[in-house]
Amino acid sequence: MPPRSEEPRRDATGSRRGSSRDVGGRGAERRSGEPGAGGISDARAYTPRGRTVREQRAGARGERDDAAGRAEQRRTPRSTRSGDPFRPALQVLDGGRAGAGRTGRREAAGRSGVVRTVTPRGPRHDDEPPAPRRAPRRPDRPAARRPSRKPPKPPRLADPRRRLRLGTVLTLALFAVIGIRLVVLQAVDTPAYAGGGVADRLRTVTLPAARGAIYDRDGAPLAHSVEARYVYADPTRVKDIQGTAKALSPLLGIPASELAEKMKPRKRINGADSEFEYLARGVDIDRARQITALELPGIGTHRDERREVPGGDLAANLLGFTSQDMVGLEGLEARYDDVLRGEDGKRVYEVGLGDLAAPIPGGYSETTKAKPGSSLQLTVDRDLQFMTQRILARHMAKSKGSTGAAVVIEIPSGEVLSQASHPTYNAAKPEASEPTDREDAATSFVVDPGSVHKAVTFGAALQERVITPDTTLPIANSIKMGDTWFSDTHRADGKRMSLPGMMAYSSNVGTIQIADKLGQERLIDYQKRFGLGEPTGVGMPGEASGRLLPADEWSGSSYGSVPIGHSVDATPLQMAAVYATIANNGTYVQPRLVKAVIGPDGKSTPTEPPVTRSVLSPENAAALRTILEAVTTVEDGTGRAAAIPEWRVAGKTGTGWRLVDGRKQPGEVASFIGMAPAENPRYVIAVFAHTPAGGGGDIAAPAFREMMQFTLRHYGVPPSGEKAPKFTVYPR
Repeated sequence: MPPRSEEPRRDATGSRRGSSRDVGGRGAERRSGEPGAGGISDARAYTPRGRTVREQRAGARGERDDAAGRAEQRRTPRSTRSGDPFRPALQVLDGGRAGAGRTGRREAAGRSGVVRTVTPRGPRHDDEPPAPRRAPRRPDRPAARRPSRKPPKPPRLADPRRRLRLGTVLTLALFAVIGIRLVVLQAVDTPAYAGGGVADRLRTVTLPAARGAIYDRDGAPLAHSVEARYVYADPTRVKDIQGTAKALSPLLGIPASELAEKMKPRKRINGADSEFEYLARGVDIDRARQITALELPGIGTHRDERREVPGGDLAANLLGFTSQDMVGLEGLEARYDDVLRGEDGKRVYEVGLGDLAAPIPGGYSETTKAKPGSSLQLTVDRDLQFMTQRILARHMAKSKGSTGAAVVIEIPSGEVLSQASHPTYNAAKPEASEPTDREDAATSFVVDPGSVHKAVTFGAALQERVITPDTTLPIANSIKMGDTWFSDTHRADGKRMSLPGMMAYSSNVGTIQIADKLGQERLIDYQKRFGLGEPTGVGMPGEASGRLLPADEWSGSSYGSVPIGHSVDATPLQMAAVYATIANNGTYVQPRLVKAVIGPDGKSTPTEPPVTRSVLSPENAAALRTILEAVTTVEDGTGRAAAIPEWRVAGKTGTGWRLVDGRKQPGEVASFIGMAPAENPRYVIAVFAHTPAGGGGDIAAPAFREMMQFTLRHYGVPPSGEKAPKFTVYPR
């Protein structure tokens, strides 16, 4: 076993344990005169682990004995050292004496243990506080041995060359990263950064696409767009608001106060200052040049488009109008807005900043051309439309607050040649009109058609062979259906009447008797075949569908009211299509207003063919036309006012009510629907007049006569070669 080092051991704090304890031991010998012995109070002041707080305070006094204590420690033989940490305390208790048997064991334990010396306390001074006492260890707990500790190794000094190499490597790596990033910015990301800079200097100018025009059937423009200018103000640059407003007012035709209000500085929703405010739209180019010549700060002009309607109110209820941004708002302008509206182009170019806000020569510039919209060619005849509106307005003026509609349909194409409404408005200046003035009465005017519906009942009965052209029936003056009595204006007093006589005198009783033989289900079926109860699809937005009374909603009186045209909702255009079916040898042809779409390249594309279906046989349709001709030829017939001397006319009068949201309105709706020439019809005209004060019968038939006469002459239809047949009302 290697010899034990005589160097005093150090504790965890670095202080030398052995030396301080030896010094204390020397002090104890001087006080007691006996080596290794001391009082019990001295024993309590020490612990097996080393010095106490009191030892530290006495360290200064024991330093002078430190050298002597260390010399004494070296002279102490190893065999006399004890590994028992409680030896100093036991010596105090035993008076410094130890048994011989115990000595051997202590020497054996001391060889492998740690020799601990206890430094006795120095003399206590009165001004010093007593040392804290420590409770003695209980005898049943064995003393824990402290493992031997090796002296700590001195710290290893760093190598400066290694630090230098590491710093050099880090510096080179940093410069390498910076260099690589610069290469990437210059070679790879150059376009992106260059584009980011260009974006700050780009300006975008919208190139408006020309809106398509609307033409009549012969190519005459009904509505088209012309190039114009808009005048705008930048409130942030206007220096003299009042002076600028006064200078612009006579040129724009706008009050100076209104212009000044538009030029006042204001904030946008995002909090930014407004830099653009419209002052006027659709300004003539010459007038815009005069404004530009004034060189007013903050005032500018730019290309615009203005919608022009040459005819003013001509077909205005059909055409509708657009907003200042060329967006269709009503009529055909709204219905076909996606066709008429083109696709705007744009020009993107690079400009300077500040006072050099002008295109940079050779800078970035890209132009996307605008795609003009397509145009519509209608089936409407401009001249006929003009005369139809004029005749209707003149007759409707006889009744205050009246509403009227007139429709002219060509046979056999089903094309609408004219569709007039009263009242009307100027489509070029729609702001001054009322919403009701802008409605198309032919498709939105829902009426209870009345006796004009009797043609449906007669046609269905002929087709189903319930009656024949020669059928006669005894006609009473009245008939009761359910709880309602239905009477005739022309009293027959039970005499037999022919079918032409029933139609000429508009017999309710005779029509109800025929419908009773026909039956409910077959009557409803033929109403649908004639196109009632659903929109015609003519192309007008907001077209009403009308309504048929379902079979499960019929009451007892419905069997009398429905056949004569009551409890039925229809529009003037739907009823005109019914008579067009009779005129077209029993074939229903869907009415239409749009004939073709003309592309920007001038190529014309016809619209889809109209829906057609057979309703009556040609023979039954011809027989029904003959029956209807009695209305204008029989003496005291209801339609005598619609007769035209040169041409044979077949048609029917009617009296009903106007319905708004299903409610009956005051007044009555008088109507006449007819065709000419009756032997070979070319045109069908329907006239409806709602007169709150009555008197509609004096409007519809005379207006029809004038419209049909002009139509036949306008298209050069030769007069009828044969006279109308003679009809017998009461055969014997």
